[in-house]
Amino acid sequence: MRTVAVLAYNGMSPFHLSVPCLVLGDRQGAQGQYDVLVCAEEPGQLRTNAGFGITVECGLEVMDRADVVILPSWDPDRDPSAVLLDSIRRAHARGATVVGLCIGAFLVAASGIADGREIVTHWRWADRLQERYPGITVRADVLWSDLGDLLTSAGTAASLDCCLHLVRTHHGVELAERLARSIVVAPHRSGSQAQYIPVPVPPDPGDDVIERAMLWARARLDQPLSLDEWAGAVALSRRTFTRQFRARTGSSGQAWLLRQRLDRARLLLETTDHPVERIATDSGFGSSAALRHHFHTILGTTPQRHRQDFAV
Repeated sequence: MRTVAVLAYNGMSPFHLSVPCLVLGDRQGAQGQYDVLVCAEEPGQLRTNAGFGITVECGLEVMDRADVVILPSWDPDRDPSAVLLDSIRRAHARGATVVGLCIGAFLVAASGIADGREIVTHWRWADRLQERYPGITVRADVLWSDLGDLLTSAGTAASLDCCLHLVRTHHGVELAERLARSIVVAPHRSGSQAQYIPVPVPPDPGDDVIERAMLWARARLDQPLSLDEWAGAVALSRRTFTRQFRARTGSSGQAWLLRQRLDRARLLLETTDHPVERIATDSGFGSSAALRHHFHTILGTTPQRHRQDFAV
């Protein structure tokens, strides 16, 4: 059983605190694989930003023996104490895995354990984090990152993704997927934060040429689609289409198309009894080998296993 220290502090969001406790501390779901201990720099009664308080019994000393130290969030306007930062550094130095969820990345950066490395945070705070700590590289285009000894994630729901990934790393796909199903979330989400960053909405949705291109492509997922043909369908040159598509979605057209085909294949696997070869054709992969390759690479599982776990 791994010991997990989860940091709490005055004024924190109870949701952020609950995520690692839900994913790792639910003994029924995780089968008692983790001993989750909530700790605080000053144990006792703490307030939350939701209008109610919580009682924390453990101090930071639990970080000195934890296998995993989770920093679920932080207040970017608050300077962490030397005592807290030293606790994080000591845990990391002796081999504990440090996990910074959402803007808990500010604590990770302040501790210095990410110097010269890449970390992830919520897209809304990425620029501020980068400006404050120029010695690290901040990413806002992925849901989570795993550097082995250091995991960081984007905000809110991505914290669930990151914690499920931790379970998957420690105990395998089967337990992680069973746990995901028990808390009714996807066992592995494809995509990136770019899907959630607000973009300007045109006065008339019909004027959104990239949205029209997406609709055109979704209706033809079972067909080979060249970039030139796709751009031509909305009367754009290939170069202009590529530039506008990335600006609109934060992704290349081919990467977006692959995710759409994966989603189509997942839906067909869950709702039909069609053979995998037919599903590969209907979703535009062309062959079952190509479908299996992308399932393994992106989702970490196989089409058949996905059907077994999620068939309606």
